Amino acid sequence: MTSPTHADYDFVVVSNRLPVDRVVDAAGTASWSRSPGGLVTALEPVMRSADGAWVGWAGQPDLEIEPFENEGIHIIPVPLSEYDIANFYEGFSNDTLWPLYHDVIAVPGYHRDWWENYVLVNQRFADATAGIAAQGAVVWVQDYQLQLVPRMLREARPDLTIGFFNHIPFPPYGIYSQLPWRTQIIEGLLGADVIGFQRVADAGNFSRAVRRLTNYATKNPAIEVAVPGQPTRRVIARSFPISIDAASFEELAREPRIQERAREIREGLGNPKTVMLGVDRLDYTKGIGHRLKAFGELLAEGRLNVEDVTMVQVANPSRERVAAYMQLRDEIELTVGRINGDFGTMSHQAVSYHHHGYPRDEMVALYLAADVLLVTALRDGMNLVAKEYVASRFDDDGVLVLSEFTGASDELKRALLVNPHDIDGLKDAIVQAIQMPAKERATRMRSLRRRVLENDVERWSSNFLQTLEQARKGRYDRIAPMALPDELEWTVDRRWSN
Repeated sequence: MTSPTHADYDFVVVSNRLPVDRVVDAAGTASWSRSPGGLVTALEPVMRSADGAWVGWAGQPDLEIEPFENEGIHIIPVPLSEYDIANFYEGFSNDTLWPLYHDVIAVPGYHRDWWENYVLVNQRFADATAGIAAQGAVVWVQDYQLQLVPRMLREARPDLTIGFFNHIPFPPYGIYSQLPWRTQIIEGLLGADVIGFQRVADAGNFSRAVRRLTNYATKNPAIEVAVPGQPTRRVIARSFPISIDAASFEELAREPRIQERAREIREGLGNPKTVMLGVDRLDYTKGIGHRLKAFGELLAEGRLNVEDVTMVQVANPSRERVAAYMQLRDEIELTVGRINGDFGTMSHQAVSYHHHGYPRDEMVALYLAADVLLVTALRDGMNLVAKEYVASRFDDDGVLVLSEFTGASDELKRALLVNPHDIDGLKDAIVQAIQMPAKERATRMRSLRRRVLENDVERWSSNFLQTLEQARKGRYDRIAPMALPDELEWTVDRRWSN
């Protein structure tokens, strides 16, 4: 780990979290380990070739760290205080935007102090980025925590080429319109040259919000941003469905030690005929309760037998200081206990529940051990677990039961698509998956694998960055005649205040 040799970078990624985690050993010595995740894998070659930098928070409060280099990536930490974490992160990002953008499955909180801190922290990220980006650099801002950064960067550094990718859904206008700061967010995003979304529907929802809240002309996928005193600028808003490093999952699945571990997992479960698997963050958007309800009813009705079918549910801890998540954990664990109490035997547990995460090796072994993967999200930008399962099944076996409310359902059409709110339909899909003939399983899985292996995360990042370069070249192209508003004052107070 060395200090950077210069301060200007031609390619900058900006995200709430850094691509490295700080680890402190028993002796109190701190070190950095690379975070797992497809985004780092996808962008690492680009960052190395462009001598790029990554701007983000180190994950701990009040941690002042100088920029450094880790495994060829220049790291630019942005500090957050306990107050910032409570208001910007846990408050506005995860208790206002997250539930709002996920169709108000939980009720969002609208607090002005949260919003004010969100603005301040976004400005901190924008300032850090503007200070280290080279002249004409490409900046790629990631996700809903930083939606104001593109406009702030555009005003500070008009020479930059700016992209933004929204990893979560963008809601229909009828829902989005509830946000008191709806126009400020739209204007913040429109500072980018390209705004990427997971689904075509998300990009459409964004464009409709632009039409309702501004006088800007739109012609899919282009939006004309006209600000008095500045040239009219064209912004591209379209879908770029994210994916995974599919080859690495298949490579792991082919290792004999992983296959042996998969056999051990099945033996540990009592060698049931069918292992069903759910892998989720413990989040109210994931529909964990819906799949447990369906499974419990199938057992009660005698359509499934606990001696034959076991459900494994991995629930990664999430936002454990937020009340809605604490309540959700209690509800899920109560349901698991009730199902096991009602249907478990001395030798067979109905639900094997695990409230912690696992390393990638163990997850791939779980994917190989599972005959059926249940993805029953009520709303999900993509759901990469579905793609990880498919990439791991080099044996062309296994069945994917997939919610139609995930971005993955747009691509993985040979899965068994379900509406998780329809419990009877979900039950029928589970039974269909368990009873599916081997030939049909193989046909469906081969189709799914072709899709995932062809459209991997490297192709996703390449597609986005190519579109960004094209957008830079056509930044001032016109799309249609348009009428400008009579008066539009771009003062900081008016734009950011409610």
